[in-house]
Amino acid sequence: MRIEIEQPDQEELEEAGVFSWPVWEHDEDKFDWYYDKTEHCYIVEGEATVVSEFDSVTIKPGDYVIFPAGLECVWDIHSAIRKHYSFE
Repeated sequence: MRIEIEQPDQEELEEAGVFSWPVWEHDEDKFDWYYDKTEHCYIVEGEATVVSEFDSVTIKPGDYVIFPAGLECVWDIHSAIRKHYSFE
């Protein structure tokens, strides 16, 4: 159960409708999180490290991230995050 990170281009993001998805924002913080559904998100601002038993990934602006359903992790937000997100 791995966190996937891609760097799609602007056209791919627009075709997928990413910029019409809801926005989530969070200041610097560290917290536990559980994904009961698969989340697709696009990082607009900020940086965070997300740690699970399988991965430790740093996400930043321009990253398209897929968090699989069932993932337990810790979010460590280094600078305020702003992302578009969608749940499957």
